Amino acid sequence: MPIISSIISLVNTRRLSQIEHFKNNPEDVQTGEFEKLIDAAKHTTFGEEYDFKSIKNYKTFAERVPVRDYEGVRPYVERLRKGESNLLWPGDIKWFAKSSGTTSTKSKFIPVTKGTLEDCHFRGGKDVLAFYLQNNPESDMFSGKCLTLGGSHQINNFSNDSYYGDLSAILIENLPFWTHFARTPEQSIALMDEWEAKLEKITETTINDNVTSLAGVPSWFMVLIKHVLNQTGKSNLLEIWPNLELFMHGGINFTPYRKQYKELIPTDKMNYQETYNASEGFFGIQDDLTDPGMLLMLDYGIFYEFIPLNEITHPHPNAKAIEDVEMGVDYAMVISTNSGLWRYMIGDTVRFTSLRPHKIIITGRTKHYINAFGEELMIENADRALEKACSTTHAVIKEYTAAPVFMDEKTKGAHQWLIEFDEMPDSMENFTELLDKTLQEVNSDYEAKRYKGITLDGPDVVVARHHLFMDWLKSKNKLGGQNKIPRLANNREYIDELLKLNN
Repeated sequence: MPIISSIISLVNTRRLSQIEHFKNNPEDVQTGEFEKLIDAAKHTTFGEEYDFKSIKNYKTFAERVPVRDYEGVRPYVERLRKGESNLLWPGDIKWFAKSSGTTSTKSKFIPVTKGTLEDCHFRGGKDVLAFYLQNNPESDMFSGKCLTLGGSHQINNFSNDSYYGDLSAILIENLPFWTHFARTPEQSIALMDEWEAKLEKITETTINDNVTSLAGVPSWFMVLIKHVLNQTGKSNLLEIWPNLELFMHGGINFTPYRKQYKELIPTDKMNYQETYNASEGFFGIQDDLTDPGMLLMLDYGIFYEFIPLNEITHPHPNAKAIEDVEMGVDYAMVISTNSGLWRYMIGDTVRFTSLRPHKIIITGRTKHYINAFGEELMIENADRALEKACSTTHAVIKEYTAAPVFMDEKTKGAHQWLIEFDEMPDSMENFTELLDKTLQEVNSDYEAKRYKGITLDGPDVVVARHHLFMDWLKSKNKLGGQNKIPRLANNREYIDELLKLNN
């Protein structure tokens, strides 16, 4: 084992023992996190409003404190940004993660405390490496640098003492100084606002580095990789960074991009490790690279609750603590954190693939699905169907979105898919047929609506011109960082804008 990896593995031994503890004792560990959160916040404005001092158990907490989405938290955040302290969490909050999980013009500003940075996000980053070295003891990753692709930050207009930016930029800004020797590009480039200029600078300054790992969102990293190859004239990344061995990815489903990455990094020694790191917290890590499930991290200052997806519109949904969840059920995830988020519904849906240890996959968004006709089509269904259609027809998808075509007097309902291909299918007819057939196989509600075409017609697939989605994001000043294409929508807002631009 290389000497640096040996030293780090030795340091990780104690941490891996702690992780084994929460794997085997999830209820006790989560109860401990809950009690620490309630005790820490009992003298805050929020804690006094809900009388945290008298809350002795989860049942009372769930009865007393309502579940909120961002609109419910927004009034508190606006007060925090104006400088109010001791509101949701003890002390001042100086950093706010600007969440751009969708292309909505309304940004979310998630409070980030020092405790969240150190006990959640930074601990999560170290745990990613601990798991990787545990599974790959001969790794030589630390002989080189990690190329990180993040966002930018700027001063908050409400107060000169508070700042906001993409979470990745906040992490870069607050990392211990010594970590900057192990990452590239340098901080001034990593935090550049203008995406296209940043792309040039990253390419220029990293092609001569010994890059051994990558960290970022797969879609934007693919843009960077293609730019690097175009500028250098090389055919694959190993010709530039021969010691590349790991891509730590998150933010979107990796499945549609896996084939492209394997073609551009052509070695069986390359590893791909998924993480679940959102603006609100670091939630999950793929601890076994052969298992797509991510270990739910239970000791990061976060208390978890899970609401069955079919109950999220109920006025009093039946939230479940960790001991009551079941495998195979789609849940909306609700969190209480050491940033002062209390029973906050983050908008992601997850499904447990394992209990003891608790492992999850992300199945979609609470607001990003198609259910115009009772079909309950989730992002996971879409990605699985597209993967099957692509593998069979040798297609490669760059980006996509889908939305309903609503019924009228003369036509049935349908789903319209706008897809930008890197490689076109052998047969568009076969591609569309496979997409429809696989959706029926993975989603019984969709299958029922498609039965004999009584309710739904087959999919309408529209081929998007090259760079359509990039141009659309650029028109909204959403290039780069952590911005994402809305994959599914229950209305036609996004797809109609894109179709207009496509024509």
